[in-house]
Amino acid sequence: MTARIYRPAKTAMQSGTAKTHAWVLDYIPDTAREVDPLMGWTSSADTQAQVRLRFESKEAALAYARDKGIEAVVSDPHERKPNVRPGGYGDNFATNRRTVWTH
Repeated sequence: MTARIYRPAKTAMQSGTAKTHAWVLDYIPDTAREVDPLMGWTSSADTQAQVRLRFESKEAALAYARDKGIEAVVSDPHERKPNVRPGGYGDNFATNRRTVWTH
């Protein structure tokens, strides 16, 4: 049984970073998915693919995998620098602006 340990990336739908601080352990599927010929639903006999465990740190996830005898592959996240503008959003409405605010 093989698992992947990673920290999820920021979702493209919002600018926030919620649900990106915990580490996740996902099992790699052992069998391929099959399409049911009657209904067209996809199914698999591998129930471990439905399991997703969250941990506070990478070390805790690795310790869990080691204790349970799970072979784990760790993917380190790509950190990005924060995009902080001087003045921020409130600077758009400041009363002491020197230039005209336009789009």
